[in-house]
Amino acid sequence: MKLQTATRLGLYATLELARDPQRTLSAADLAERFGVSSHHLAKVLRTLATAGLVQGGRGAAGGYRFIGNRRRTTLMDIVALFEPAPGSRAKEPGEDTEIGGALQRVLTEIDEIAEATLRSVSLETMLKHPM
Repeated sequence: MKLQTATRLGLYATLELARDPQRTLSAADLAERFGVSSHHLAKVLRTLATAGLVQGGRGAAGGYRFIGNRRRTTLMDIVALFEPAPGSRAKEPGEDTEIGGALQRVLTEIDEIAEATLRSVSLETMLKHPM
């Protein structure tokens, strides 16, 4: 499973903010921490806010803070906000062949295992026991 940049940024930002839910960090602070543009990270943060995981504020005391549930939110919950749903991807060249079909079945199984692992790891677990 290869994750898009936005997905990784969503995971990084959520975990960073969930470390201390009382703390507020600006998009610029988070972007600097991760070495990315604040514009790109702001889009990711808006998606996380729409999902109810973070809350953004404006003004001098503005920024983002975590408002989700660290125990119930899994890594897969965040990944699902940014990645296409399983089975909705376009067919790859060669998948219609016997070998291509066999390979696709193996790759699908790998994706299913990765998804199950991401569903089994909560933010709380990640923050208590970084793997």
